[in-house]
Amino acid sequence: MAFQPIYDIGAERVWGYEALIRGLAGEGAYSVLSKVTPEKKYLFDQSCRVKAIELASRLFPKEASLQLSINFMPNAVYEPAACLRATLTAARKSDFPQTSIMFEFTEDEEIVDTDHLQKIITEYRRQGFITAIDDFGAGFAGLGLLADFQPDLVKIDMKLVRGVDTSHARRSIVAGILSIARDLGITLLAEGVETEAEFRALRDAGIALFQGYYFARPEFEALPPLTPDAANAVRLGQRIAA
Repeated sequence: MAFQPIYDIGAERVWGYEALIRGLAGEGAYSVLSKVTPEKKYLFDQSCRVKAIELASRLFPKEASLQLSINFMPNAVYEPAACLRATLTAARKSDFPQTSIMFEFTEDEEIVDTDHLQKIITEYRRQGFITAIDDFGAGFAGLGLLADFQPDLVKIDMKLVRGVDTSHARRSIVAGILSIARDLGITLLAEGVETEAEFRALRDAGIALFQGYYFARPEFEALPPLTPDAANAVRLGQRIAA
């Protein structure tokens, strides 16, 4: 696992870290996932959850109240309560609070059974986990998925983030998503932020949570610090606000 920070500009601190799959030689998630057969998907999904929790329990400062974001495969989850047993066991063994775990399901994976996904989200929330839609705006369902499921958090895909500072269309779409999210009580996170201009445009639009290379690149089994450019921009924003 590699870890990438999620920064909360309003609270002026790292909000949490996403655990990202990596191969033993540093291969990216797509390369690794492409080798997972349908028969092995469930076991792979479970193993990744346990590994992420075990690492986070060692790396996260105990007093920081950080969130751990874990991607999961909805089509690999058979019975939600049963599938969570390994997760809950790993959290107990590692003394990691389950209320500090967020599960992301991605739009890039086509949902074959919406009723099943609803059962997953309901059970995860009952257990105290945060739920999130990843890659929003780039996958199969878009607003239709949001109409059926209202998670705690939505991550705006990098395809909408890229060049948002120079694209009226992207800024308009982000403003629309932000308005919907506010009305539904959903928190928005902008992922894939790579430039200061993108960060400023999204911050000025009203988004508070950020993730991307501009803030820090993922680091293998470690917690990367905020980049100097991002730290300077955050400090400048604080001075302007003051």
